Order: sequence, then C-alpha cells, then structure tokens
Amino acid sequence: MRMRRVDDMQRAATYARELESEDPEEVTVRLDAGDVYAMSGEARYHQDAIEWIFLVDALNFSFWSDQPRQYSVTLDGKTYHGYWTLCAAVNRALAAGIPITDAAYYAKASDEELADVFRGDSVESIPLLGERIGVLREVGRVLVDKYQGRFSNLLACCEGSAQRLVNLVVTEFMCFRDEHQFHGRPVAMYKRAQILVADIWACFEGKGLGRFVDIDSITMFADYRVPQALCHFGALEYSPRLLEFLRESEKVVRQVGELNAHQCPPTPGLLPSGHPWEIEIRGNSIWAVECIKRCIEESGTPVNAILLDFYLWDYSKEYAKEMQEIPIHLTRSINY
Repeated sequence: MRMRRVDDMQRAATYARELESEDPEEVTVRLDAGDVYAMSGEARYHQDAIEWIFLVDALNFSFWSDQPRQYSVTLDGKTYHGYWTLCAAVNRALAAGIPITDAAYYAKASDEELADVFRGDSVESIPLLGERIGVLREVGRVLVDKYQGRFSNLLACCEGSAQRLVNLVVTEFMCFRDEHQFHGRPVAMYKRAQILVADIWACFEGKGLGRFVDIDSITMFADYRVPQALCHFGALEYSPRLLEFLRESEKVVRQVGELNAHQCPPTPGLLPSGHPWEIEIRGNSIWAVECIKRCIEESGTPVNAILLDFYLWDYSKEYAKEMQEIPIHLTRSINY
C-alpha cells in the first residue's frame, strides 16, 4: 500500500469552514447522531445526551451487510440503513418508554429484551447482535459498579482532556480496546474510544461537557468507509494484489456470507481482524488524514482530524455509487 499527496483540498477546507460558521441553534451536528437525534438549546447541554452518545458509540461497529436484504429500521415513517439503524432503534426504544440509555437497565436486561430493542423491519437482524448484547452488559456493569450508573461521571474524571478520556475508556471497558500486533509491535487504533470523544466535542460545540483542551490530538477513526474515500481522492493507493483480494472478497462474501471467516488471505473472503493487511489499511488511513490535515493548515485553514473524518465519511455515504468500484475491506469486528 502506498500513499501520495492529495492536491485538491478545497472541498475539505470548505467543509471545515462551514462547520465553524453554522448557527448552533439550527445545526443537528455532523456527528454520528446525525439527523436521527437532533439536540438544540438547553437540551444540548443535558447529561442525558452524554448517556445517549456513549451508548451509541459503545455499539458503533460492523453495519455492513452480507445478505441480499439489508437490515433496516423504520422510525417516524423514515427507513434507515447502516449506522443510522442503531440511532433509530435507540430512539424508537426511548419513545416507547424503554430506558435503553440507562446503564442499570441494559446491564441486566434479558437477551430477548435487548434483541427486541434492535429488531429490524424484516427477519434480518442487526449484525453481531450477540456481541452487542455482550458489550452492553460489560459497559453497563462497569458504570453501575464504579460510576453510579452514568457515563457522565466517568467523563467528569477526565478534567477536559481528550487523551485522558480515551485512556480511561479503554482501561475501564475491555470492549473498547482496539489493540493489535503488527509484525511483533503493539498497535492501538482506538476507533470507538476516539469517536466517542469526538461526538461529545461536536455535540457540545467544544463547550461545557464537550470542552477538551487537547481535542486536536484525536486521530481519524479507522474504519472501512473512510479508507474507500481516501482511495477515491488519491490519498491512498492499494497494491494490485491487495486491490484484487478486496474485489474478490466482496464477491465471495456477498455470495456465501461469512463461510470464509476463518480463512486467511490470499483466499478471498473476510479479512480477519488483526491481519497485517487490515492493520496496514487502517494505519495508513490515519497517516493519510494527518497529511491532508497538514496540507490544509498550510493553506491557512485550521482543521483537525475529526472534521476531516466527518467530511470523508459523509462523502463516502453521499457518493457511494460513484465510489462503488473501490472495494471496502470486509472485517467482522466490534472495533469498527
């Protein structure tokens, strides 16, 4: 995998400026809550928003489908797919009086109760349902046992430091430890822990509960969509062997599901979590965004990796058809 400089940064720079200038009373924030969970006025500074963001980011992983009929959730007449199904399912439960953002509830709720919260519009279930239930039990127990059942109490321990929050989250919750070995060297990506910090920062516009003095130390969130956008823009270039593997893997997984989950490359199929190729894709994506960030800053526009990630993720969803020739790497994991 090779990386080369992206010359045209104008679009990303414009996006960053737009985020800085939007009316705080109108914006629903381009964080992962999106238009499913819009906060404004005093509600934006309510601690319940923190619990909502934590719950969603604890479950923010593996939304791609290997089935002909994609998992979907309909809320208020609108049908959601992918990541947005999670937001819609949580809000549907809250509207029905189910305290799904309460750690005391989801720490002890039955498998059946939690499965019903995330039920889809058809027989297709949300990917990795069992793993998601396990995550809820783990984080719920920790919050109840050590933080009076509220993530906002853990947040307060970090005293406005993004890095302290990331470190405390991965220390307290094993399911957030996005850690691997790459040719004998330890590598930590911490996608979900970092996007948790970013979502709180974006939701509160860097103020109050969302003020972090070191927010620019957060990297992009290494998943499977942003690398696709980076390849589209020329910031990443896959080797012919890797590109062929990814293209063949998309065909295999779509045809036979996850039967190849335990086979390693070069046999096409799922790319195992922690495989060197997966680590290279994610690691190079982090570095590519850092290089883009530096280029934009040289033009006089302040920006951080969070805003660039938001832009790239939004772009990858809006222009999915234009980028369909660029394959995503298919990895089933609770890390992303």
